[in-house]
Amino acid sequence: MASQRAWVRMPSGKRLDLLNPTPFDWDDADLALGLARTYRWGGHSAWPLPLSVAQHSITVMLLQRAALGRIDPLLELRELLHDAEEGLLGFDALSVIKPFLGEGFRELSKRLEQAVFLRYGLPSWTALDHARHKRADRLAAASEAVHVAGWSREEVRSTLKIQAAVLQDDPLVALYGGTPWEPWPPALACERFLEQLQRLTAAMR
Repeated sequence: MASQRAWVRMPSGKRLDLLNPTPFDWDDADLALGLARTYRWGGHSAWPLPLSVAQHSITVMLLQRAALGRIDPLLELRELLHDAEEGLLGFDALSVIKPFLGEGFRELSKRLEQAVFLRYGLPSWTALDHARHKRADRLAAASEAVHVAGWSREEVRSTLKIQAAVLQDDPLVALYGGTPWEPWPPALACERFLEQLQRLTAAMR
């Protein structure tokens, strides 16, 4: 029997087999566009547009930069790409449903993440680095839940079980301006993510 394939054709013309990905199956613009069209919070939003994983990824990167001060470009790139496999898959599963998706979905996500880490030369997470990353990720999640998805602060703690603080100030405003916490249109999210990705990869050459 022929081996299974799950082909995705990228805007660049490259082809990605989701079941057997390699680091050469997409270009940077493909990834940026995929993340800009993949949405947080199940695609639900109190705004006219949902929040993209691309915008969230930049937020987490900036929060880590603020928390750690000076940060190595390679480690900053790892923050930017922490959800990159979701852009290749085109799906950001709510955390609480991941166990119901089963071991197959976990393995699929892991293969895609490994391909991303290989392509961009990212180091594996240490326990300390990952703990620091999760603090920034949860801080972003708590803040997005209130300012983007429309949950109350009490609901974030009692219903969503996220104990991180809720930021009042949007970290993106200092860099980009605009209305705090407003989700960007996909084209703008793609452009800004790609700009950050190219800045960091250029810094490592």
